[in-house]
Amino acid sequence: MTNSKDFIAGVDSNAKKSPRRIVFITRRTSAQVKAETEDQIQTFPEVLFRVAVAIQLLAIVLVWTALLFNAPLEGIADPSHTPNPAKAPWYFLGLQEMLHYFPPVVAGVLIPGLVVTALIVIPYFKVNIEAEGLFLKDRHSRLLIFYVVAAALSLFLLLFKVYVALVPTLIVAALMLLAAQSSPQSSSKFLRYLAARPLSYWVMTWFLFELVVLTAIGTFFRGPGWSFVWPWQGSL
Repeated sequence: MTNSKDFIAGVDSNAKKSPRRIVFITRRTSAQVKAETEDQIQTFPEVLFRVAVAIQLLAIVLVWTALLFNAPLEGIADPSHTPNPAKAPWYFLGLQEMLHYFPPVVAGVLIPGLVVTALIVIPYFKVNIEAEGLFLKDRHSRLLIFYVVAAALSLFLLLFKVYVALVPTLIVAALMLLAAQSSPQSSSKFLRYLAARPLSYWVMTWFLFELVVLTAIGTFFRGPGWSFVWPWQGSL
């Protein structure tokens, strides 16, 4: 390195002749960054405000519910007397209802494992980022895929005789077919709403529909030996 402080800057487009570009910055100077100062306004996100209000309202409702109603607790556990039926907490009754139809490995391992895996993996895929209607583009190919998936799922539920899960599946499939025959220019507001629903909407609707039905069946329609009873006949 030379001690001379006289540096000559040059411009050259020949990369072979001048392959290196060096910038010298002394201690008393720094690289200049041009930035424009823009006017700033203090704002509060509207969505955050709605979430805060919803949390407060939910907390008030839960506190008042806890004050007005006693928790539905049973008596002290007796090892010599097992309740019949022995029901899980309500948030596990959907899973317990599936155990009535499927083998334990399927209902207790495969299905919950697939659900958890899907919740982890799906956010990393670019699934309909525009949130457009499912059948508004590539309608023919998407309808074909829909028919195959719906038929395979229905046959699977019929094979194991899971009629309580088959009914919600057929209802959601019928709504999806209605959406496929509709368009954003339909005269009916309901049809326009269905036509604009993306894939994520239909998947979540089917999942929640199944969860609510299975939980309701396990809560109100299962009696001794997990047999099917009417709510006013069997013991809960």
